[in-house]
Amino acid sequence: MKNAQCKKCLNKFNEKDIYTIQQFQYRKEPSYEWTREFFSDLEIGEWDSFCEKCMTEYSKMSKNSWKNHAQN
Repeated sequence: MKNAQCKKCLNKFNEKDIYTIQQFQYRKEPSYEWTREFFSDLEIGEWDSFCEKCMTEYSKMSKNSWKNHAQN
């Protein structure tokens, strides 16, 4: 039963396929603290749910933003 909804694309998906920004706490770079601040600016909380496709997009976006931030 598809009863979870992606905050970004609004598509419904199975609860077992939920992704949250908490998954980024296992990344080496950037730090999870930086990641939380980045997503906070986008009004995304730690418990907001996303589908895999949207989470992959956000992952790339945050990594690129961090790289640009680190270079300045």
